[in-house]
Amino acid sequence: MKIAFLSFYSGEMYRGVETFVHELANRLVDMGHDVTVYQNGSLLVNSKYKTVSIGIRVDWEKGNSYIPFVNYYARIVRKFTKIALKNLDTDTDILFPTNGQWQSALCKLWTIRHKKKLVISGQSGPGFDDRLNILTFPDVFVALTSFQKQWAIKANRFVNVEKIPNGVDLNKFSPKKGNGEIGLQRPIVLCVGAFDFWKRQDLSIRAVSKLKKGSLFLVGKGAKEEQLKKLGEKLLPGRFKIAAFPHSEMPRVFASCDVFTYPTVPWESFGIVIAEAMASGLPVVATNDPIRKEIAGNAGILVDPTDTQAYARALQEALDRKWGDKPRKQAERFDWDKIAIKYEQLFKTL
Repeated sequence: MKIAFLSFYSGEMYRGVETFVHELANRLVDMGHDVTVYQNGSLLVNSKYKTVSIGIRVDWEKGNSYIPFVNYYARIVRKFTKIALKNLDTDTDILFPTNGQWQSALCKLWTIRHKKKLVISGQSGPGFDDRLNILTFPDVFVALTSFQKQWAIKANRFVNVEKIPNGVDLNKFSPKKGNGEIGLQRPIVLCVGAFDFWKRQDLSIRAVSKLKKGSLFLVGKGAKEEQLKKLGEKLLPGRFKIAAFPHSEMPRVFASCDVFTYPTVPWESFGIVIAEAMASGLPVVATNDPIRKEIAGNAGILVDPTDTQAYARALQEALDRKWGDKPRKQAERFDWDKIAIKYEQLFKTL
């Protein structure tokens, strides 16, 4: 089977969507499929799939609005998609766009013209972008959780909706990878994610500042970095650190901390970092919503992170409780190897 992923930010960033593309594409190659990833950045280390790098110049410092289709990055993705589709082999069986809006619409037109199959996964989460994805009428829309599947069916009952979660590499992320030196007083609360407003890392800073001891380690990059740094240094002097690492170093980072927290907005689609944290043996304190509940299961505590006092109590409870192997066991439900098999089975039905 010949499969093509369009992933503009791959090679430029390494977030949840880019992790999804890389891990799934590699495993599909192992299964014997011909897989090509069209991306803007350069070849990723350890990629087994073919990579076509478009290389459009991007001003990553440029501010951006959230107006669909016309904001700066939406227009860049449209340009990228047009170039990618011109280079796409017409004998491709399945086209899998991951960047939404213009890309999903243009890919739909390509699959109609060439009589191919369009698959879109709900990486944006219940909301405007994934509603647009569903309204392009893909051959199948892949929901990441049961909650998102129900939402997607209501959004467009004429589209085939299947549930397949995102995953984690259980060999790469393990409690045995830890014990590295972070340079913070223990216990260490870890929060990983892009520094954007919907990740709400500022809520973690405020909650950890209420703990009598312990530190907060923020890992990521993004527009809110300077703002978060100032707040962390103000509220957590000597107990705060902010840094960024390549994805290859993250297993060591996860397994060197004590608790993972993820105060994201309730509509975020998944949060691969939650699965990575659990695979590394960390209990999770996350937003109390149906999506995070399905991912964390009995390996964490859910809370309204906008309630600073309740959030702080949840973090302290997570630090005090004996979790045993519950986090690792929960992470095993999201093994990339098993998830890739589900995608292959799905592709064969199209």
